[in-house]
Amino acid sequence: MISSATDSDIWQPLQAELDRWTEAGRQIRLWLRDDDAIAPSPALDRLSALGERFELPVLLAVIPMLAEPALAKVLQTMPALLPCQHGCRHRNHAPQGARKSEFGPLRPTDDICDEIAQARSRLGDILSAAVLPVFVPPWNRIDPGHASLLPELGFSGLSCFRGYSLGPGGGPRLANTHLDIMDWGSRTGRQPHELIAETCRLLAARRADPRQDDDAFGILMHHRDHDATAWGFLDAFLALSTQHPAVRPTDPRSLFQIDVAA
Repeated sequence: MISSATDSDIWQPLQAELDRWTEAGRQIRLWLRDDDAIAPSPALDRLSALGERFELPVLLAVIPMLAEPALAKVLQTMPALLPCQHGCRHRNHAPQGARKSEFGPLRPTDDICDEIAQARSRLGDILSAAVLPVFVPPWNRIDPGHASLLPELGFSGLSCFRGYSLGPGGGPRLANTHLDIMDWGSRTGRQPHELIAETCRLLAARRADPRQDDDAFGILMHHRDHDATAWGFLDAFLALSTQHPAVRPTDPRSLFQIDVAA
C-alpha cells in the first residue's frame, strides 16, 4: 500500500536530513516556481493561497502569447504570485525524435530574438510593471547560445531545471529548480514517498560535497495539472520544511537580485 502525504512515518527521512543540515550549521533556501499560467482558475486561486499560507512567494511563469487579459486583474489580488515570462507560445520546434524545446540550437537566432521580444512586449501590455525580468523556457530547455542573448532582450534572470548550465557566452543570473512534483507520463502528482526519497538524495549529495556552495532548492509546480496527490504533497512538505531551522523560505526575487520593493 502506498502511503499518503499525511502519513507521518514517510516524512522521517526528510526530517532526519534537515536535522543533519542544522548540525552542519547550514541552511537551505527553499523557493517555489510554477509554470504554464494563462488564465484565472480555481487551481490558480489554490496556488495563491498556498503561497500566502506559508509566506512563500511563487515565481509564476506565464505563457505570453496564450495569456488572457483577465489574468492581470486576478494577479492584482494575489501578491504571493510573481509573474515572469514562460517562453513565447510553449510550442515545440525540436525535430522529430528530439526532446521538446521552443528554443533549440537549430533555430535561427534572429527568429528566436524576435519571438522573445514580441512575447515580452505582449506580456508587458497585459500585466504591465508586474512582470519580473526572468525568463523560464518551456520544458526547461534553451540552447546556451540563445540563453547568452537574454540580457540584451531585457532579462536579468533565467530559470531551468537541475543540471542546466550556461555556456561560454554566459547569460543572465541562473536559478534552477530541483524537484518536479509531477509524473508527466501519467500527468498526475508523483507519490510522496518517491518525492521525499529524491529530495533526501539531492540534499544529502549537496551537503556532502564541499565544492557545492549553492544552498537554493527550488520546487517545480504546474498548478493547471495538479491533482489531489500533488496538492497534498505540497501542503505536507511545506508544513514540515518551512518550520525547520535548516530551511529558509526564500522570495525568488532575491535569487535573481531583484529589488523586492520594486
